[in-house]
Amino acid sequence: MSSLALYRRYRPETFAEVIGQEHVTVPLMQALRNNRVNHAYLFSGPRGCGKTTSARILARCLNCEQGPTPTPCGECQSCRDLARNGPGSIDVIEIDAASHGGVDDARDLREKAFFGPASSRYKIYIIDEAHMVTSAGFNALLKVVEEPPEHLKFIFATTEPEKVIGTIRSRTHHYPFRLVPPGTLRDYLGEVCGREGAKVEDGVLPLVVRAGAGSVRDSMSVMDQLLAGAADDGVTYAMATSLLGYTEGSLLDSVIDAFAAGDGAAAFEVVDRVVEGGNDPRRFVADLLERLRDLVILAAVPDAGEKGLIDAPADVVERMQAQASVFGAAELSRAADLVNTGLTEMRGATSPRLQLELICARVLLPAAFDDERSFQARLDRLERSGAAAFAAGPVAVPPAMGYVPGPEAHAMAPAGPGGGAAAARAAAQAPAAVPSPAPVAAPEPVRAPAQPEAPVQAAPPAAAAAAPTTPAPGAWPGAAQPGSGAPGARPAAAAASPGAWPSAAAPGQGVPAPAPAAPAPAAQAQAPAASAAPSPGMAAGAGQVQAMWPGVLEAVKNRRRFTWILLSQNAQVTGFDGTTLQLGFPNAGARDNFASSGSEDVLKAVLAEQFQVNWKIDAVVGGGSPGPVQSSPPYGAPAAHAPAPAYSPPPPPQAPAPSAPGPQYQQPQQSQQSATAPQPPVQQAPPPVAPEDDVPEEDDPDLVESALTGHDLIVRELGATVVEEYTNE
Repeated sequence: MSSLALYRRYRPETFAEVIGQEHVTVPLMQALRNNRVNHAYLFSGPRGCGKTTSARILARCLNCEQGPTPTPCGECQSCRDLARNGPGSIDVIEIDAASHGGVDDARDLREKAFFGPASSRYKIYIIDEAHMVTSAGFNALLKVVEEPPEHLKFIFATTEPEKVIGTIRSRTHHYPFRLVPPGTLRDYLGEVCGREGAKVEDGVLPLVVRAGAGSVRDSMSVMDQLLAGAADDGVTYAMATSLLGYTEGSLLDSVIDAFAAGDGAAAFEVVDRVVEGGNDPRRFVADLLERLRDLVILAAVPDAGEKGLIDAPADVVERMQAQASVFGAAELSRAADLVNTGLTEMRGATSPRLQLELICARVLLPAAFDDERSFQARLDRLERSGAAAFAAGPVAVPPAMGYVPGPEAHAMAPAGPGGGAAAARAAAQAPAAVPSPAPVAAPEPVRAPAQPEAPVQAAPPAAAAAAPTTPAPGAWPGAAQPGSGAPGARPAAAAASPGAWPSAAAPGQGVPAPAPAAPAPAAQAQAPAASAAPSPGMAAGAGQVQAMWPGVLEAVKNRRRFTWILLSQNAQVTGFDGTTLQLGFPNAGARDNFASSGSEDVLKAVLAEQFQVNWKIDAVVGGGSPGPVQSSPPYGAPAAHAPAPAYSPPPPPQAPAPSAPGPQYQQPQQSQQSATAPQPPVQQAPPPVAPEDDVPEEDDPDLVESALTGHDLIVRELGATVVEEYTNE
């Protein structure tokens, strides 16, 4: 095995062997074919990209006996002298300007330049590191570079072309060299390792390319170092990471998993392992930023590995794809920005470990910041938790006060996207004959609907079995049919409707909103038709959302009052398929107002924050109410002002107890229900109340003195700007 360095053993001898510089080699080869060779050239670019090598190849092409030619013959004396391991030619002079850049060296070169070549066609000067030549030295060379003899050629090579004076640059053909692309360099290194007969693991070459930073010479030097220290099993990934100082992949995987799970203990444990293992915290942060970059690319382009956007082995790409799938786009972007900022702050820091721990703390705590990126990261987490909850099955929602479901309510709850709403609907459809496990008062017949103070009682079993259970389209949800397993007696002003969906209460409260005892005539007229023939498709799941719609509206009201007014007065739930919530509006203007005012985003945020769901919103025209809901009288108004119902149920008997009804009571009611299928009076949740009709009650909560009013409220809700203020005296 030769002791010559790897980059010297495989130095290119023709332009065809130069990799990654086709934008330079192709024009030069064409100029040689056309015999239009200039008297001076300037090669510039980063170190190790082929400037000096290309200058030697150009000199070899010019002095070949068959030249000027783009492909040297390799057999003539000049080609053999300028070969890879040749002795060199007396007519090709290489000068290191770093040590020969003064004016005296320039004068000496000028005096010798006028002598003709000894045995070749041209006398060629290759001036390396030309930016080190002083201004006086360049000025001394200016005349000979501008008007050289026909046998004289100049080739300047530099990494800083801007330091070459303009009078010299203007008299040369400038060819800028570039860094070699990672894919091209990785393939070339694999070819070199194959020629050397060395075993190299898959993850090693990307590390070498990264260490070389696009420089062929630097990459070849790193590869030579790894091959020199390789054992019988070849160059392993562990050996390369430890020797090159890169962070082990398992540490990066651990800290990424900790960020995804929000596990601070695991993240700080990784920091301790990094420091105690002797790794440089700055290098770890740089590697972490590189990993986050790969995750951002994979989140946007799932097949980034196949397209070459990520330079990593297949197993590493697969592992990163799994990591990217548990993050949101905002989370990844925010984490990458924080790590990038922390890496900048770590330069010159006296305690790198402290800076690293602060970076991890910032990434783990998006709630500690009030900027837009942190808010989006929190939304990503909420959406991810909601999706996980739906994938796991029905969510166990604690029942509201006074709600005691029977055994059949849990047995009939289907698993799937229905969640708690499906369980509540199953509880409402349970047979009334099953006794409730909670102790209740003695049942009494349902009283007349004109008595709002009377407690709601369970209806006879026959009436409960024949009454439809599906709410009418557009009706305000929140009430269940009598006999659905609800408590027997409960004050109507302080408790929810029997069997009502627990989440119909306002956010932050444990009990549902109070429901008026007045019946809803419009809902009663539409409920039998809707329950008798449920519509297919999305309309089949509308009842699930209608049960929780009052709670949604209450949460929207706390978030943005404009959106609450728009939804309560113009929209109704018309369909739901598990992932998409369809809202119907009476006209296109209301729908466009909903879409353009940002109300859709407000509704999505409320659903994600209060109910942990990530539903799509589909606003359609048709099915919405043209104005405020009029199915029940205003909240707090007496029942006498309600409109006349389309159907008046017969007054129930007062004397007999419902536990042992006589045949004379059951038979007429059954025959009448089979003919007309009326629905008993249903208590409903209060509709939205206009501000002028909102009368305070004794049990209303106290006003929050810190709430926004006046100017601040208008600016926050409507985005207004104060133009001028007038003082009324």
